[in-house]
Amino acid sequence: MLHNLRLNKVQLIQFRNYSSSIFEFGAPVTCITGPNGSGKTNLLDAVYYLCYTKSYFSAYQQNSVQMGLDGFRVTGKFVHGDEPETISCKWKAAKKEVFKNDVLYEKFTDHIGRYSAVMIAPDDTELINGGSEPRRRWVDSILGQVDKVYLDKLMHYQRILLQRNAWLKMQAFKANADYSELDFYNAQLSSTGAYIHQKRSQFLIDFLPLLNEFYHRLSGGAEALAVNYNTDLSQKTMAEWLQQGLEHDLRMQRTLRGIHKDDWEFALNGMILKQFGSQGQKKSFLFALKLGQYAYLSKAQGHLPILLLDDIFEKLDQNRMEALLTIIRDKTFGQVILTDTHPERIRYAFGPDADIGFIHL
Repeated sequence: MLHNLRLNKVQLIQFRNYSSSIFEFGAPVTCITGPNGSGKTNLLDAVYYLCYTKSYFSAYQQNSVQMGLDGFRVTGKFVHGDEPETISCKWKAAKKEVFKNDVLYEKFTDHIGRYSAVMIAPDDTELINGGSEPRRRWVDSILGQVDKVYLDKLMHYQRILLQRNAWLKMQAFKANADYSELDFYNAQLSSTGAYIHQKRSQFLIDFLPLLNEFYHRLSGGAEALAVNYNTDLSQKTMAEWLQQGLEHDLRMQRTLRGIHKDDWEFALNGMILKQFGSQGQKKSFLFALKLGQYAYLSKAQGHLPILLLDDIFEKLDQNRMEALLTIIRDKTFGQVILTDTHPERIRYAFGPDADIGFIHL
């Protein structure tokens, strides 16, 4: 039985274009409307920030601060199960603090997985059209929420990788290398890399049926769907790559093989989607990826994430919009918060009987 997760209220202080604002989310579906530049996406991003202690759209905390100021605070009133909870994220002078019911988290990672949100935004097409990094980040963001060990090992792997790469760069300036230091890095990368590889492999097995189901519901098509996990560890162990590739690594001054190079290749009817897919196929696939993520997190965490939709109805044709609405209007679906420039389009799309709240900016 999935328990309830709801966001009832958000308070923003010096966040993006908001000096001091309070917004309430009383209905199952809330539509944030207003002209372009009014702050619709910023409010959506604030909800995401409360769940993950970071922005969906920017890696730099400073970009979330109102222009000319030195900090911000975002506070959310949630119901988690039957328990009311207040989450507050504060950033000031390059220091971030996160509180649950006024108690400071010792580590931000303790908050990850407590609340979940799935964002669908216009720039998400890089998941399909971009390089390998956005796909790795996406898989890691899912697994990091449901597996604390995975998150810890991933962060450890990334730290050790930076240290190994720094060691490789230093050898250009040293006559005699300290290989005991390198042996330590290799051992750490091998053990953590094996765990990450195993979890990523299992994720694809669990995720593929969900992706398949949503793609065919959204597209109405009968294409055969495939996702290939491309990883160096399918050929050799991490330890073998690190040992056998040392000469090449020294020449290039970085670690060239390992799970930090993993990628996932999407295909329809045996054709690589990135190269040969139509715009319609890519849209359906992207939405299926995100709805599959929603279903996967629901099952793993025991609660329904908040679905955040940023200006997507502008980009969808009628058939895909109706297919998406059929999915998210279902009574078993969780809270939905979306943005649109035209409130009448949302009223028409959801129908006259839908319980929709509107926030007009």
